[in-house]
Amino acid sequence: MPSEKSARVAEGRRLRNQPLHTRAKSYVAKAMKLVEEGQRQEAEAAVQAAFSALDRAAQKGVIHPNNASRRKSRIAARFKKAFEAQAASS
Repeated sequence: MPSEKSARVAEGRRLRNQPLHTRAKSYVAKAMKLVEEGQRQEAEAAVQAAFSALDRAAQKGVIHPNNASRRKSRIAARFKKAFEAQAASS
């Protein structure tokens, strides 16, 4: 059972980290939605914003750097798969 002080410290960290975590999740969700809809221009900008938000969260210790890297890789793979097929059919 954590001491009262460590509980207070953990709550403070949670409150400080929450906006960064939420922002990263929101940008990732927006990017994935635009990729699935096939809107290349908007998706490209959203993917860059998601990468930036993930990097910022990792830099500040909100998420592990490997977690950020893995999520960026998955977004990039979906982007490539969605628009590679589109470019080949054009």
